[in-house]
Amino acid sequence: MASRIRLEDRECPLSTTVAHVGEWWTLLILHDAFDGYTRFDEFQENLGISSSMLTSRLKSLVADGLMERRPYQSNPTRHEYVLTELGRSLRPVIVALAAWGNSRLDPSRRSMILVDAATGREVEPVVVDAATGRRLDSSEEFVFTAGPVASETMRARYLR
Repeated sequence: MASRIRLEDRECPLSTTVAHVGEWWTLLILHDAFDGYTRFDEFQENLGISSSMLTSRLKSLVADGLMERRPYQSNPTRHEYVLTELGRSLRPVIVALAAWGNSRLDPSRRSMILVDAATGREVEPVVVDAATGRRLDSSEEFVFTAGPVASETMRARYLR
């Protein structure tokens, strides 16, 4: 999927991330994996996805190191798809996307909410700076800038 990235965007972490997980079915498969689904037939039944599309997406997730294909039955051989540590690290992204979607809906129209597993209380996920605890949703307080290995093109972008 990396071929969809423009040459000048190859160093942009947003562009490279979208290349791995930006496809609609991929996000839904990851969501199911976070809910505990591991087997091909579980993904297919829950998502209503064609077997060819599911096969393609799972192969990409495995190739990108987000999922691992493991045998769970030997005769006939059957495999499950388990999130790797890298894949599990995407959970906050999936949670944030779902929270953003829910924030645009009246609470009575939400089909899925995030709750504290111990209390059942609904929670509101936000992205914060780990060092200070400050919310990062202010575009005035937090801005992107060129990093230490940025190309001249990337540095020029953030000079303004």
